[in-house]
Amino acid sequence: MRVEASGICGSDVMEWYRKPRAPQVLGHEVSGVVEALGEGVDAFAPGDRIVSTHHVPCNDCRYCRRGLHNVCESMHRTSFDPGGFSEFVRLPEVNVQRGTFKLPDSVSFDAATFVEPLACVLRGQRLAGVTRGDSVLVIGAGISGILQIQAARAHGAAKVFAADVQPTRLDMARRFGADEAWEASEPLAERLRAANDGRLADRVLVCTGARAALEGALELIDHGGSLLVFAPLTPGETLALDVNDLWKRGVSIVHSYAGPPEDMRSALGWIGAGRVDVEGMITHRLPLARTGEGFRLVAESGDSLKVLIEPGR
Repeated sequence: MRVEASGICGSDVMEWYRKPRAPQVLGHEVSGVVEALGEGVDAFAPGDRIVSTHHVPCNDCRYCRRGLHNVCESMHRTSFDPGGFSEFVRLPEVNVQRGTFKLPDSVSFDAATFVEPLACVLRGQRLAGVTRGDSVLVIGAGISGILQIQAARAHGAAKVFAADVQPTRLDMARRFGADEAWEASEPLAERLRAANDGRLADRVLVCTGARAALEGALELIDHGGSLLVFAPLTPGETLALDVNDLWKRGVSIVHSYAGPPEDMRSALGWIGAGRVDVEGMITHRLPLARTGEGFRLVAESGDSLKVLIEPGR
């Protein structure tokens, strides 16, 4: 695949994720054009516009058959060669078969870089039980958080709130559909009750790897609600949980990783139908030679939201 656009994901700038694997070519939110085909590939042709995902499940093991694609060995073993921050990438056979999709004319290369992250969001909200009429609080209004806000709206949530430590991100949260957005240091339980008919949130979606955010989230969930752990903590970090309190309130804790093929198809359909505004999230487009600058922009969490690397620029 000739890479036309590759998005920088929050995971790409996590030091604990990158350093043990360095040197490594990262980049997994990619779209591009079929440049050449391997033997036996007949579902695609040179020149096809495509989007592909780096992690794909086998769809046959006992975990996949139970819908637990995130723990499938294939999901954790598959990847691109070498990575999306390149002019070209080779897509292994299993990725071509299960994780590569043709782009409709209505979906640009830039928009297609959101298919993989949106697929992850759709899976997470399904597991968390986000549905029509819910009140939803998104903690962490970065790339994933903004997609969570938009998806919750599209799923029919009655009220959507956001919290973050960056004023710029709070402005973005409001712009992309949050009814209210609060600084994370504010008394969030009070803010929720005041804005949500005296109740806490039905669904709390944590999109930041900050331990304090995850611990505080447990106090913001209404009876029978759920907490989605969408971002990992640093390996080795632990939480102290009041299990009796969770038991009495009927609170569920779920987590999600990656987006299986069906969620990729759904995400592509959502983007093509305009159910979410992804191109409006793009704040920077940089050439391949400025990838380091793109990493810095994402890591600093300033005025950037979605940074794309476009090798052809």
